[in-house]
Amino acid sequence: MRLAIVSFIAALAFPALAQEWGDYVNSRFGYVGMVPPGFFLVSESDNGDGAIFDHAGTVQSLAFWGAHMMEESFEAEVEASMGYTEGDGFNISFSTVTPEWATFSGVSGQQQIINRMILLCDRASYASFSLKFSSREAVDIKDIAQRLAQAFRPTDC
Repeated sequence: MRLAIVSFIAALAFPALAQEWGDYVNSRFGYVGMVPPGFFLVSESDNGDGAIFDHAGTVQSLAFWGAHMMEESFEAEVEASMGYTEGDGFNISFSTVTPEWATFSGVSGQQQIINRMILLCDRASYASFSLKFSSREAVDIKDIAQRLAQAFRPTDC
């Protein structure tokens, strides 16, 4: 009987252990982000600037990447990124831009996107993440997006 109870408790605990967040560390550009439970690695870029993760059974995807700034300032780089996102068919519905970080989001039909950009330690490059999801999943994504944004940071400063 005790073995059955211990087995039952262990079975209940196993899914909780499987629901832990993972780390994504990019040594090329010097940034770290978190990967939510249920997301799996789809691919890493050949040049080491980022990776793409998908969530099984959903249309959710999470991409991380780093890049050298092509614009004259971080704020201009954010504006350019918003322009690319609009070029992909998203209407930007929210944005906050500071000298160190930016967040913007948009909608395209039933798909939504949240982007976060951070200025990196060398002040000549930045890192971004992009979280795409279905509008039906928007309520469930809010806490995930907040935690992603809070954990996303440069390393080696």
